Amino acid sequence: MNFIRSSTVRRALGTRVMSGLLVALCLGLGLGVSPSAHAQRVIRIVVPFGPGAVQDTMARVFNNELGQILGATVLVENRAGAGGTIGTAAVAKAAPDGNTLVLAAASHTLAGHLYAKLPYDPLKDFVGVAFLGQSGYVVAAPGNMGIQNFSDFVKTVRSKPGQLNYASAGNGSATHMGMASLLGRAGLQMQHIPMKSTGDAVNEVLAGRAQGVVAATIAVAGMRQDPRIKLLAYTGAQRSTFLPELPTVIEAGLPGYTFDSWIGLLAPAGTPKAEIDRIHTAVQKAMAEPTVKERLQRLGVEYTSMSPADFQKLLQADWDNAAQIVKTSGAKVD
Repeated sequence: MNFIRSSTVRRALGTRVMSGLLVALCLGLGLGVSPSAHAQRVIRIVVPFGPGAVQDTMARVFNNELGQILGATVLVENRAGAGGTIGTAAVAKAAPDGNTLVLAAASHTLAGHLYAKLPYDPLKDFVGVAFLGQSGYVVAAPGNMGIQNFSDFVKTVRSKPGQLNYASAGNGSATHMGMASLLGRAGLQMQHIPMKSTGDAVNEVLAGRAQGVVAATIAVAGMRQDPRIKLLAYTGAQRSTFLPELPTVIEAGLPGYTFDSWIGLLAPAGTPKAEIDRIHTAVQKAMAEPTVKERLQRLGVEYTSMSPADFQKLLQADWDNAAQIVKTSGAKVD
């Protein structure tokens, strides 16, 4: 019986060895054994701001579902710095194969008018892949300042020209331009404190170290009842669907001021149209997933689909609009 068991074991081991040799031979000849034998495709969504930024939050809403649809691993990679230009530059230089994307927003086109020198062209070096929607912004102040509304905020800042601070997600970021253009239009002066993300900027207000911020709705929608922060006004042309109690800045007393941002995925210029269309279709499917819809609802974001061609036209229109915003703000970044 011992001999029989030993023979059986030897035969089993022999079979395994032969199977292993066959697998190795197939791999060596380039003959795929099975789909699982190949490394899964990895797609990186670069977020050019730190954790807590609008783009970071948005990317993590759907990256897992997108990966499942594409049969790939979709990673979110934070590459913060210089108002989003460091991470964006890295994507501009990446291979145009659809494996590296940037989740961009208004700061993408604003940067082209703010920076004297950029290592990329915001329009020529990128192609629109998937428009995700618009994000409005909220003007907010610390809860301990006694400010009850936007009018109080303006009066307080005007009474202390240049003595109060506002925080942003960094030089050249949309949150920087949102407040700078507001101050420019209202004839107010505040000191700018650049941070690495919108989350960091909001934390400065929560801690009372900054006396103002223009933050994306995503970043503050869940803070209605937080006594540490006072939401004052919405920057869109119409009231927010998610914060309907807030007046617009125009309603609150500053005529002509509006500020919002698109959010979308861009790829390096030269990415094949077939690859762009494939990712675009996969994004549409991911955004239709019930779990993704629920996450977006909690963030105060309404997904809007747009063809890559129409998204490209929007980028051009936003480029022209960004020039006026920068001019009003009076801001420049070396």
